[in-house]
Amino acid sequence: MIKLCNEVISSRSAYESVQPRLCQLPKGHSGKHSEFHYLDHLRTVQKSVAEKIKRDSTMTTGAAWKSEEAGPNRILRWVMLLSDGELTRYNIRMEKLKPQVVAKLREKAATYDNCMSVAKKLTWLAYQMNGAPKPPEEAKEYLESHFGGMKPGSTTCIICREKLDFSLFSKAQRGKAEIETGHISPREHNSDNVGFAHRECNIAQGNKTVSEFYKWIRGIVKRVDAG
Repeated sequence: MIKLCNEVISSRSAYESVQPRLCQLPKGHSGKHSEFHYLDHLRTVQKSVAEKIKRDSTMTTGAAWKSEEAGPNRILRWVMLLSDGELTRYNIRMEKLKPQVVAKLREKAATYDNCMSVAKKLTWLAYQMNGAPKPPEEAKEYLESHFGGMKPGSTTCIICREKLDFSLFSKAQRGKAEIETGHISPREHNSDNVGFAHRECNIAQGNKTVSEFYKWIRGIVKRVDAG
């Protein structure tokens, strides 16, 4: 794997003191520092996909609104690694949130490094979907240095294993995309554990690991077949 620049990128984020943004370009690169340079091409050809990858990699999911009880609708995953006391410095009072909200926010927590790795992994997978745009050679080489060679048309749903088509990103039902970011184990956010999944598959998996989900399904089929 290539060595990264890791120079600090200035930011106006309220959470800059928690974790500064770091340049993800190769060490010794020329030009400006960048955190998500490998998404530049996707931003030009399919902006919504690039934004989804960045959002799903770095942000928690939360309520559709922000309130004292519902908590922040989205927040950086690494911020959720702070203690309840530390979070009060950012006007986040965990003791005032509903227990299920606290649990949801805490289980989405992940280190900055893991979030950066997830963003790269999802980009690598997106470019290998059927009908995906061809990545620029520089981005391709960068992503392959992290996760290995790319094979067009090889990305599958991590749950049902059906091959995924890039066009599904632009199709939505009731405002929900047909492809979601999924986790083999729902409580681990790292590059070894993430992938894309059909929305229906992701919903069906629920809080189970993929292995637990398969076992559950086999049990259902066995009972049904037995009459």
